[in-house]
Amino acid sequence: MRQYSYLNSAKKIIDVYDGREPLSIFLKKQFAANKKYGSKDRKKVTALCYAFYRLGKAMPGLSIEEKIITGTFLCEHSSSEFLDFHKPEWNAVIEKPLSGKIDIAGADIGEVFPWKNELSVGIDQHSLCVSFFTQPDLFLRVRPGKKNDVFKKLQDAGLHYDTPDEDCISLRNNTKLDDIIELNKDAVVQDRNSQQVLNVLKYPVSGIRHPVSSIQHPVSSIQHPVSVWDCCAASGGKSLLAYDILNGKIALTVSDIRENILSNLKKRFSAAGIKNYKSFVADLQTPDLKFTLGAAEGQTSSFQLIICDAPCTGSGTWSRTPEQLYFFKEEMIAAYAGTQQKIVSNAIPHLEKGGMFIYITCSVFKKENEAVVNFIKEKFHLRLLQMELLKGYDKKADSMFTAAFIKE
Repeated sequence: MRQYSYLNSAKKIIDVYDGREPLSIFLKKQFAANKKYGSKDRKKVTALCYAFYRLGKAMPGLSIEEKIITGTFLCEHSSSEFLDFHKPEWNAVIEKPLSGKIDIAGADIGEVFPWKNELSVGIDQHSLCVSFFTQPDLFLRVRPGKKNDVFKKLQDAGLHYDTPDEDCISLRNNTKLDDIIELNKDAVVQDRNSQQVLNVLKYPVSGIRHPVSSIQHPVSSIQHPVSVWDCCAASGGKSLLAYDILNGKIALTVSDIRENILSNLKKRFSAAGIKNYKSFVADLQTPDLKFTLGAAEGQTSSFQLIICDAPCTGSGTWSRTPEQLYFFKEEMIAAYAGTQQKIVSNAIPHLEKGGMFIYITCSVFKKENEAVVNFIKEKFHLRLLQMELLKGYDKKADSMFTAAFIKE
């Protein structure tokens, strides 16, 4: 009877959820309004809801209940009381490889994420679709000089972790860290590939000196602050990354369209020890954007480095938030691409000659990635230094896209 109650509770939530806010927030509100759910109940119903959305656009002919059961079968790896009650023949083969379970369930895996023709070059659609049935890991970026302290704290807490890249730690997604390390001071919660999007600042590009003004490699030789504008700063993750790569020798300006987000950034920077920076609220889609930020009267500020982590579909992160995949409509790709073109068009004029512009998305769609790179080259005649698609679907991580340009 309890297993039927779990299924019915998940169905009721899915019936009323419309995707306008993150599923995690919606679930918290639902559970707060219905005190009958205990801790175990909340965990089980949450898992069932996510299993439903992990099927994405696949199997539209199934009922909600059938999709919940199918999604659970594909997501789980060990015997389940829920499946044993609703589909015992599937529970008996729960430990089979995912490919075998997909065949048993009769799922057309390519329909999970059906927009094959919209994908960036190098994305394997099948592998991308399969990745939605695995929860990505939690990743930390260890801040400079903190590695030994962080490792010791994790070990003392008895946590298992891996180190897939330099200064990168991976943990189980539901790991609680608040009482173990000092977040933002010791380490930053940041996806594995997100940690790689500014690597052009670390390593010389073949055939040229470092394009951020007169900076030469290695980074440790920098003797003056680099003027940096993180123009779509959000919570400041890329700013923190640039700050650490440039050894704190940075004159930082941050902006975002959302004032509340900049308030969160302020708290995060305080914990990270970053005090000297400028911030302002701005809609970078506005063509007459003007700001001086300390420049002489009649002049606009210019920067040696502009980081544009552009708003996007977020399609490279949907294995963390599969509800976004479920509610996504294809026409949204072009809408985001138009927004991105407006933003880069209003940001690039503030780039100094010899400076670097870094364009970033967490999208797997070519209209948001390669097409915007071509737009930048054609409209502003910036020289493309490097362009990279960082695939995460085979690493239990997010997929990211980054391109670096120089203004000659």
